[in-house]
Amino acid sequence: MLRYLLAGESHGPALVGILEGFPAGLVIKKSLVDQELALRQQGYGRGPRMQSIEKDQVTFLSGFWQERTLGSPIAFQIPNLDYELRRKRGIKAQRWQVPRPGHADLPGVARYGYEDCAPVAERASARSTAAVVAAGACAKALLATFGITVLSHTRSVGGIEALEMEPTLARLRRIRKGRPLRCLEAPLEKEMVALIDAAMADGITLGGEFEVIAFGVPMGLGTYAHPDRRLDAQLAGDVMAIPAVKAVALGLGLEVAGEDGQNAHDEIFPGEGRSGGRQSAAGKSTTAPGIVRTTNRAGGLEGGITNGEPVVVRGFVKPISSQRQKLRSVNLKTGKADLAAWVRSDTCVVPAAGIVGEAVVAWRLASELTTFLGAADMKTMLRRFRDLES
Repeated sequence: MLRYLLAGESHGPALVGILEGFPAGLVIKKSLVDQELALRQQGYGRGPRMQSIEKDQVTFLSGFWQERTLGSPIAFQIPNLDYELRRKRGIKAQRWQVPRPGHADLPGVARYGYEDCAPVAERASARSTAAVVAAGACAKALLATFGITVLSHTRSVGGIEALEMEPTLARLRRIRKGRPLRCLEAPLEKEMVALIDAAMADGITLGGEFEVIAFGVPMGLGTYAHPDRRLDAQLAGDVMAIPAVKAVALGLGLEVAGEDGQNAHDEIFPGEGRSGGRQSAAGKSTTAPGIVRTTNRAGGLEGGITNGEPVVVRGFVKPISSQRQKLRSVNLKTGKADLAAWVRSDTCVVPAAGIVGEAVVAWRLASELTTFLGAADMKTMLRRFRDLES
C-alpha cells in the first residue's frame, strides 16, 4: 500500500511531500514529474499566478540510489516562486474579513479560530494540488511498468458539452499537448474558449466536467469484503477531495440511474479481444481470457473490484468562488453586509482539475497494485504480474 503526507501553504516557501511504499528499483524521472506539473498549470482560463509566476519543478531529496528507488520513503519539494517574489518586494500577507461564499473561508475561521480569512486560504487553496500531482506522477511511473496509462479530457465547460467522440487511448494522447482545454471535439472546444473569454470579461467563473480514464488496469484490484476498502468508494472519495469538485460519477453512473436493468449493465460474452478501443496501454486485452464486453457502463468496476475494462471516473467542477464580480457576504468584524473579497484567481479550472484527477486516480490504482502484488522490489512485482496474466 502506498501512503503520502503533503504539506505547504499557498504563499509559503515550498510545497513538500513524503511518499511511502514504492518498491525498490523503480525509475522515476524528474522530467516526467515536471511535465505533469506543467500540464496542471496549463489550460485556457488559468489566472496570472499560473501563467506568469510559478514554474513548478520538483526536487527529490531522498529515496533514490543511482536514479532508482531504494524502497525507503521518497521526499520532494516544489518551491513557491511567488513566495520569493513577495519577499523581495516586501509584500505583506494579505488579510480580509469578508468570507467568499463557496470557499472554506467562513467554516475555516470557525473551525480554527482565526481572526481573518487569509490563513484559511493558505492551505485550503488549490495551490496544494501541485504536490498531489507530483505524487501522482510518481505513481504513474510505477503503473507504466505494468502497461497502465491514466489520462483525462474535458467533457464540458459552462454548459457546453462534448460527449460524442469516444475517448480512446490514442485520442487522449493526441490532445495531451497543443489543445487549450484538452477537449476531444475541436469545434466545441472553440466554443468553450469563447465562453471563457466572455466570463473573463464579465469577472465571473465557469465550471464543468472532466473525465479520467485508466487503460490497462488488470482484473481483481480492490475488494467487496469491507465497505471502506471498495475501490469504487475510494476513487470517488479521492476525486471528491479535489478542490472545487462537487460531484463524482463512475462510468455512466448518472445515466444508468435512469435506465432499466436491461440497459444499465455490461453483458459478458465468450470470445477473444474487445471492441471500441477498450484495451491496455500496450494494446492488449485486460479482461480474463475468453471474455468479451462490448460496453463499459460500469466504468471498469463491479462490486468494488476492477473488472478488466478501463477505469472511468468523472469529476464535476463548480465555478470557483473567488471572482471579480463579487458575491454578497458579511463582514466578520462589523457584522454588516459586504461584498466578498476577491483574490487573483482563475476563470476556469476544469482542465487543471482533470490533471489532478489523473494524479489521485493513478495514486489509488498504484496503491492497490502494490497491495495486490507486494512491493518489496520491482523484479518481484513484475514476476508476480506475469504469473497473474498467464
